[in-house]
Amino acid sequence: MKIESQCLHAGYTPANGQPRVLPIAQSTTFKYASTDDVARLFDLAEAGFFYTRLANPTVDAVEQKIAALEGGVGAMCTSSGQAASMVAILNLAQSGDHIISTSNIYGGTFNLFAVTLKKLGIDVSFVDQTSSDAEIEKFIRPTTRAFFGETLTNPSMDVLDIERFACLAHKHGLPLIVDNTFATPVLCRPFEHGADIVLHSTTKYMDGHALQVGGVIVDSGNFDWSNDRFPEFTRPDPSYHGLVYTEAFGRAAYIVKARVQLMRDMGCCQSPQGAFYINQGLETLPLRMEKHCRNAERVAEYLVTHPDVEAVNYPCLPGNPNKALADKYLPAGCSGVVSFSLKGGRDAGARFIDSLQMISLQVHVADIRSCVLHPASSTHRQLTDAQLREAGITPGMIRLSVGLENIDDILADLAQALEKA
Repeated sequence: MKIESQCLHAGYTPANGQPRVLPIAQSTTFKYASTDDVARLFDLAEAGFFYTRLANPTVDAVEQKIAALEGGVGAMCTSSGQAASMVAILNLAQSGDHIISTSNIYGGTFNLFAVTLKKLGIDVSFVDQTSSDAEIEKFIRPTTRAFFGETLTNPSMDVLDIERFACLAHKHGLPLIVDNTFATPVLCRPFEHGADIVLHSTTKYMDGHALQVGGVIVDSGNFDWSNDRFPEFTRPDPSYHGLVYTEAFGRAAYIVKARVQLMRDMGCCQSPQGAFYINQGLETLPLRMEKHCRNAERVAEYLVTHPDVEAVNYPCLPGNPNKALADKYLPAGCSGVVSFSLKGGRDAGARFIDSLQMISLQVHVADIRSCVLHPASSTHRQLTDAQLREAGITPGMIRLSVGLENIDDILADLAQALEKA
C-alpha cells in the first residue's frame, strides 16, 4: 500500500464482525489458561500480551502502523519524545561510552545529552553538521556508539544530510539515529537514505491535534549489531536465562532489546488511550502535512519580502543554504515550521508575539492551529548564548508553526502584528 493507505489500514485489520475502528484495550493485564503459557511469554519464547507496560493490543497496532510508515522491522511507543530519545541511546550505550550528535537539535534533547546522559557516564560530543567528514571524524573514539541528528532541526530548520552522515557512521561501524519528528514519514523516510534508527515525538505532527504526549522508536533492521562494538546484543542476557538478542531475534534485535530490557525496567510506556489518540492523528497525517507545507511556503514567501524581517529560515525558499538538501530529502515539502528573526531583535520579537490575535503563543509545535514561540526564552532557555549560537538560534529568533487555517487569515494576523512590532 502507498503511505496514504497505510495511514488508514496498517497495524490493525478487523476480522469478521470485529470493530472497524481500532479498539482501546483499556486493561493493565491479560488472562492465560496455564502457567506454561505465561512462562513462554516471560522467556520471550513467543509473542503475546501479559502486562501493558511491555505490550498492549492498541499500542501494538499503532507501533505496527508507524513501523510500516517508516519502512522498519518494528517500533516501540513511549510516554514522550524525550523518553524515545533516552531509550534509543541507552539501548546501545552505557557508562563510559560516547555519542556524536549534531549541535543544532531540539533544546530538550540537547539538555538530555549534555546534562543527564553525562550524569549517567555517557559523554556526548556536539558537532556542526556542515563540517567536513574529516573534521567530524576527529570526534570518533573507541567508545563511540552512535551518531545522532534531526531530519529538520528544531527550531533552526536546517536539513541533515542523512546519506552523508549514514555513510560516515557506517564507515566506522556505527549506527545513525535520526529524529524525524518535523518531517514525518510522509515527507522523508530516513531509512531509505541509510539511517538505522528513527525517532519521533508523536506529540507533534503524528498526533497533530495537541491531544497526547508520546514518542516512538523505529528500528530499520539493517544495522549489524554483531560487529564487536555492541556486546550487549551478542552476549547472553542473564535476565533472560542467557538469551542472545542477535541470535534469537535477528534483524529485530535492537527493538526487542529496547522493549524487554529498558521498557521492562524504566516503564516509560504509552497508554492504550494515548495510542488511540495518536492513531486518530496518523489516519489524516498525509492530508495535514500537505496543507501544512503549502501554508508554510506561502508564509515564508511573505516574510522574506517584509521590510521588518531580518532573516527567514525555511529550506524550500530559493537561495536558502539548505535548498539543495531539501530538494533531495524533502521534495514534497519541508513541514509547517518557519523560523525567522525581526530587525528589532528580542524586543521587537516580543511585541510581535504579544500582538498576534489568531496565532497563539504556545510551548508546542506542529499543531493543526498556528502557534508561535520564542525559543531563547522557552524551549532553549537553559542554553548559554554560545550554546544557542551552536544550535543556530539567535536571541530574536521566532519559531512559527503554521497551522491549517485559511492562509489569508494567517497572513492577515502576521501583517497586523508586524505593524506593531
